[in-house]
Amino acid sequence: MSLTKQPGPLAGSLGDEVNFTIDGPAHRLFMHDFPRRVRARFAGETVLDTERGRLLHETGLLPVLYVPEEDVRTDLLEKTVHSTHCPFKGDAVYWTVRAGDRAAENAVWGYPEPKPETAWLRGHMAFYWDRMDAWFDEDEEVKGHLRDPFHRVDARTTSRRVRVLLDGEVVAETGRPKLLSETGLPNRYYIPAEDVRRDLLTRSAKRTFCPYKGEATYWSLAGAEDAAWSYEEPLEDAAKIEGYLSFDHEAVTVESQPPLAS
Repeated sequence: MSLTKQPGPLAGSLGDEVNFTIDGPAHRLFMHDFPRRVRARFAGETVLDTERGRLLHETGLLPVLYVPEEDVRTDLLEKTVHSTHCPFKGDAVYWTVRAGDRAAENAVWGYPEPKPETAWLRGHMAFYWDRMDAWFDEDEEVKGHLRDPFHRVDARTTSRRVRVLLDGEVVAETGRPKLLSETGLPNRYYIPAEDVRRDLLTRSAKRTFCPYKGEATYWSLAGAEDAAWSYEEPLEDAAKIEGYLSFDHEAVTVESQPPLAS
């Protein structure tokens, strides 16, 4: 994500302050080896098991894992008539994964005859992540998508004064927030639960999962649905924000003052 989205070097355009140019197309592709074993399971079967996976970074898109055909259970695949055309990679063919009485339609694709400039795609297959039952990075199950090794999450203690307001009413106020920076996203303030007017919040049904931070629980305010979220059991990269809440909604104002002088 950091390579192919702004301000990454493989995004559609470079930033204003660089001392280099890239001689190449506006839409850029970059493939590199993924350093660990990856497996995918479907209907009780291991459909792929590889230590030779490769991540394809493509301008404006999340990285996609491609694996050698030899590391895929091709006996579980059925070629379909579905096809798509990519002006940068070529014509893709698709396979359905079938195991027992279950099928994942057109869940796998590959480029048997890729364009000359992407010949390194030949002999590789890619999978729609959400059509498999489970994915594993080494022996740890991974949800959402495989982690991009160039993507970072940093949570830092700060002495900034932060207030959250809804229609002029203070919903949260703290002098001990955490500031979370994540590649390609705006900074977010996370506020200790004790510094939030919890009586104004109602737990929402919404849940989302971030491969870098974990599962998010959402909270609503009057007139502002899903305005706050928290990570009750964050992953290790976001451990510092456990028990903290962050706010973002068009009806909510988040104010911050500069850090105290040291």
